[in-house]
Amino acid sequence: MAQTATIAGRELRLTNQDKVLYPATGTTKGAVIEYYLAIAPALLPLARGRPVTRKRWVHGVGTAAEPGQFFFRKDLEEGAPEWIPRVTYQHKTTTNTYPLAEEPATLAWFGQLAALELHVPQWRFDDDGARLNPDRLVLDLDPGEGAGLGECVEVALLCKEFLDDMELAAVPVTSGSKGIHLYAALDGTLTSDDASALAKKLAGAIEQERPDLATANMRKELRRGKVLIDWSQNNAAKTTICPFSLRGRPRPMVAAPRSWEELQEPGLKQLSYRQVLQRVEEGFNPMAPFGLALPQGRGRGRRTSKSRAANRDGERGEDGDGAGGPALARYRAKRDTRRTPEPFPSGEHPRSDKPIFVIQRHDARRLHWDFRLERGGVLVSWAVPEGPPLAVKENRLAVQTEDHPLEYASFSGEIPKGEYGGGTVEIWDSGTIEIEKWEEGKEVIAVLHPEPGGGLGGVPRRYALIHTGGKDDHRAPNWLLHLMKDQPRPAAAPAASLPRPMLATRADAHRIAGLEAGEWAYEMKWDGIRALVAVGEGGVRVASRGGHDITAMYPELGELASLAAPGVVVDGEIVALSARGVPSFGALQKRMNLASPEKVAAEQARTPVYYMAFDVLATPAGPVNQEPYEQRREELFELVQPGRNVFLPAAESEDLAAAMAASSKLGLEGVVAKRKSSPYLPGERSEEWLKVKHELHQEVVIVGWRPNEHGDLASLVLAVPEGGELTYAGRVGTGFSERERAQIPRDLRALARENAPVAGVPRDVARDAKWVDPTRVGEVRFAERTGHGSLRHPAWRGWRPDKTARDVRWEFPEI
Repeated sequence: MAQTATIAGRELRLTNQDKVLYPATGTTKGAVIEYYLAIAPALLPLARGRPVTRKRWVHGVGTAAEPGQFFFRKDLEEGAPEWIPRVTYQHKTTTNTYPLAEEPATLAWFGQLAALELHVPQWRFDDDGARLNPDRLVLDLDPGEGAGLGECVEVALLCKEFLDDMELAAVPVTSGSKGIHLYAALDGTLTSDDASALAKKLAGAIEQERPDLATANMRKELRRGKVLIDWSQNNAAKTTICPFSLRGRPRPMVAAPRSWEELQEPGLKQLSYRQVLQRVEEGFNPMAPFGLALPQGRGRGRRTSKSRAANRDGERGEDGDGAGGPALARYRAKRDTRRTPEPFPSGEHPRSDKPIFVIQRHDARRLHWDFRLERGGVLVSWAVPEGPPLAVKENRLAVQTEDHPLEYASFSGEIPKGEYGGGTVEIWDSGTIEIEKWEEGKEVIAVLHPEPGGGLGGVPRRYALIHTGGKDDHRAPNWLLHLMKDQPRPAAAPAASLPRPMLATRADAHRIAGLEAGEWAYEMKWDGIRALVAVGEGGVRVASRGGHDITAMYPELGELASLAAPGVVVDGEIVALSARGVPSFGALQKRMNLASPEKVAAEQARTPVYYMAFDVLATPAGPVNQEPYEQRREELFELVQPGRNVFLPAAESEDLAAAMAASSKLGLEGVVAKRKSSPYLPGERSEEWLKVKHELHQEVVIVGWRPNEHGDLASLVLAVPEGGELTYAGRVGTGFSERERAQIPRDLRALARENAPVAGVPRDVARDAKWVDPTRVGEVRFAERTGHGSLRHPAWRGWRPDKTARDVRWEFPEI
């Protein structure tokens, strides 16, 4: 039955919506249309401006045993809606009129025609219908007989190495069929012939390096057991399945963009349309930078090469343009003052003595960071999908966008859905900059001096923005954002130069009860991780117990730069709170070992951390670690102010019973007794500090794991160093979440080894144990030690990334 429906603002005649196109899953034509409408925000940026060749299954895909009939269609079908844009193109021997996929309703119309597969070339049309140079390079990794997805992954990783060397960041796409496609963005300076030659050369180099695994030869008899690197997809006459397109397989699979991390996970499979849609709805889209770099749409605001040049050439002078004349014309054109709270240029923004920067976390259709530097009276802007790099070995794609007014530096809030950039904007960091180099369209080098407490950790950082376009095209939008190796001398002491914290000796309540009255003070034990913080002129440096720089992992501690004078070095504990509002080591696990700004920022919003400062090692006048504890505590309260995330907890009274009762009432681990006359002994475990806990905890070295019937974690095999050697300490199988049971075996895979690193493992444990190098440290709680020295009834508390195997010792050797 036919019906006329309004879909995405267009009238469309729909028929046979209940017709099953995928018999194996019962997926109907209506479901196909719904998928293409839902996936349109991710698919359209990758298809716009490109002629779409459709592969149609009008009677469905059939089954594996009896595949359905299909046909390719280039020319626009007769009776196509008038509103579908089209372009006529002269091939060598034919002339074809292609439809262009510019809006969601066009994708719905494709679904109505049972055009399940959408194929596009690597180039686009300009507004005059002329073919532009390709803006992406693709390698099609096609497994031959006897090879599969695993071999494709091996070849993909080899290709990645070569592409990385050419500074071409690649994104893998599982094809939805058998293989993998690799996409790398091009700057438009290469012709299709050039791109094909480059891809062919790369394929040949990989074949030469791994002739047992890969081939660049199209002959089928040479592909048995190998993966064909099909470089010919870059030919101007060739097309490739568009990312996010359905496939005409027995099941509705999709050409699905993937991350490199998941590509290397065991059990990698092609993804169905439901899985892909869920991933995109959750914000996962590794191809987003490709869409960002593309113009917006033919005939509907899409820029041509001519208008793009007009928008960039000569639009930014040294003196700016006051209220935003030509330089901010693009900014104005994309926004409606009646619909968005974003600031508009007024010409009244006060100029500061130093130029400014702002980095804003922008959770829009896809999460990204807006990196903005003041230049010529405007904020020159780049969108950084993965966030600014915090390690010198990392490069991040930065796509240049329109200049923004200086007023935008203080903007945060909600841009309404449906407006340009709709979503939440938060200031991630801001401050002043020193411009060391600004070569328009080529390279920018700047030192960012951030405010305390921001995502950059409160320390100055030198960044370079390097244009990836050709020397004759300075207007292409793709740049690389790079944290330079030569960083400014930090205002605070480097984390590596900070001493190791002083450590307490384990004791029980009976021993602490016998301490000399009046000579000891009692502090709470906070169930977190130790951290030393050095405060400098422009920020802080945070060091873990092991001396590692963890400044960027805990940006909340940057607040100390405004709470203490430069030169102060503080000892304390980083904690996170449970749902009950008490310190929880389990909650803190979520913040440990997060490397990227994206992950830190996302988890910071869900799980903020707090710093319990309890000692001071240095003041602006110099080190004070030789002063007695009692005096250092007085100086701590004089030199450091409490803040939003920084606390200065008082020591409890000299009454141990009161201290233990307070600790229990607060749900804490226990107490630490400190002799009032004790100096601070960096890196030493001293009996001048004694710790007692309400329950027994033990740090352990992980030496292996045992799988359950599903292949997930059943238990971890534990050891503790004793007398210079590891001793078997039992196994722990409780205290894990379902997510941890699935994830921990993946985390340990890189440490796998053939033999047990510890002796004395019982036979029933060793029978199915999978051994790992003894480098990872965790913590358990337990009831007691058995007569054989193992832990009785251990329960998992979490990983201890702040500890190494050398740090582990028996807390209660006498038990």
